[in-house]
Amino acid sequence: MTSAYPPKLDQLTDRVRTMATDLGAWPSLRQIKQQCNVGHPKAVEALAALRASGFNPAGTDSEPAPVPAAPRRLKVVSTTDTPDTDDDQADTDLSPAMSTSDPTPAVSEAGNEVTPVAEPLTLTEATPVTADVTSPAPVTVETQKSSRWRNAPLYLIALGAFVAIWGGWVGLGELTGFGPVAPLPGIADNWTINTAITLPLGMEAYAAFAMRVWLDRGKTALARRFAMWSTFAALLLGMSGQVAYHLMKAAGMTAAPWQITTFVSCLPVLVLGGAAALVHLSHNTSEVQR
Repeated sequence: MTSAYPPKLDQLTDRVRTMATDLGAWPSLRQIKQQCNVGHPKAVEALAALRASGFNPAGTDSEPAPVPAAPRRLKVVSTTDTPDTDDDQADTDLSPAMSTSDPTPAVSEAGNEVTPVAEPLTLTEATPVTADVTSPAPVTVETQKSSRWRNAPLYLIALGAFVAIWGGWVGLGELTGFGPVAPLPGIADNWTINTAITLPLGMEAYAAFAMRVWLDRGKTALARRFAMWSTFAALLLGMSGQVAYHLMKAAGMTAAPWQITTFVSCLPVLVLGGAAALVHLSHNTSEVQR
């Protein structure tokens, strides 16, 4: 609490001079406010007036060399009224020769200009920093339609290949003994499935899967090498099956020779083993093989 009747500046300056003489050094603003019972502005004004008068608390005749004031630490303060206790925290950072209300540079006793003390930034003076967030360009209906129709030729080619490959594999399966079976005898006797469809489903699906792993640069070298040879093998077997079916169909054969029947019967098992090995290698990220 400050006094309701603060002393005049000359009286306050004399009291500060007495304090400095007793201490042998300049008193802090906290000490002046506590012992003289004055506020922060009065303490700063009295200390500045005493320094301007040329008083030396050390008691020597020679004037000390002017020391440039250290730059004041900046802090963000609120624009609302704060208690007087905030001034005590700034006592240690404020130079005795500088008043917070005077932004002009301080001048030492020797006439040299001292580095000006920066004013504290307030929240209203601080420039808000906004993040530069750029939203992606909206995808229009025209863009979706154009990307959809871009692959239309591929869909047409794939449809033609699917029909030819499906018919060839199913026909070859029927010539080698594949045909309708009841997968659930005694449970659903009326439900049958033609096992000849397992040939196009297994061979062509495996060829597409192996080619995808082969062209994926994120897979290991061993997985890509195995996928490459698997792709060539699957495509070569697919072409061989189509050739064998059309040759036997053109010759009027109703049953395939035992050599072709044996090999075609083993294809589902070979495809299953190759697919299991390829899946394992594609998920293995280690290059070290024991």
